Amino acid sequence: MKYAIALLFSLLPLLANALEPGEKLAPWTLLDQHDQAYSLDTTTHILLVARDMDGAKLVKAALAEQPKGYLEARDAVFVADIQRMPALISKLFAIPAMRDYSYRVLLDREGHVASRYPGREGQVQWLQLQQGVLVSQRAFADAAALKAALESAPQH
Repeated sequence: MKYAIALLFSLLPLLANALEPGEKLAPWTLLDQHDQAYSLDTTTHILLVARDMDGAKLVKAALAEQPKGYLEARDAVFVADIQRMPALISKLFAIPAMRDYSYRVLLDREGHVASRYPGREGQVQWLQLQQGVLVSQRAFADAAALKAALESAPQH
């Protein structure tokens, strides 16, 4: 019995992280690589979340040849969890390099936003939203598949 209770309590954090279709996402605000604020609102249709550098590299590869405004045209935003990146590295090298990207990267410096959403390291979590409510979610571990999914997403 003690083992069952211990197992239950060890799984609680995983259950707390689970999102179900029909749930409204809590609002948040993050700064991008240009120190411009962005707040999640009801106009966002696609939320991409990378929990680590490998996930962020998938997004970078998928968007490599896309023009500026590509994500915005699809009402999509990209959140990169950079909490584990050393502050000196992010400030001196990583964030200045991101300023050359053709897309906006919302930087989750504290890990408070990305941790709200399920997903594995090395993958990109795709949350499909409608009026701020989760419609569906899927994960991508391949840049070509992510690129194809973005290309098939409706433009607004």
